[in-house]
Amino acid sequence: MEQNNSIKLFEDKNIRVAWNEDEENWYFSVVDIVAVLTDNDYQAGRKYWKTLKMRLNQEGSELVTNCYQLKIISE
Repeated sequence: MEQNNSIKLFEDKNIRVAWNEDEENWYFSVVDIVAVLTDNDYQAGRKYWKTLKMRLNQEGSELVTNCYQLKIISE
């Protein structure tokens, strides 16, 4: 799987993305998106996402089990 990594800007904040040429899909950093939407920094976005995943898992949601971590460029 060849990946082309880059950083996109949204409201003057960085969103890390990766393009998968084989699948023709974009992958976005959920933590970066959560940080932008909650108007927080990376660490607060990371904590928010971790807590949300835990709560969804406790509710029996299967959304979290289909989320895999990909290696992506850090800031």
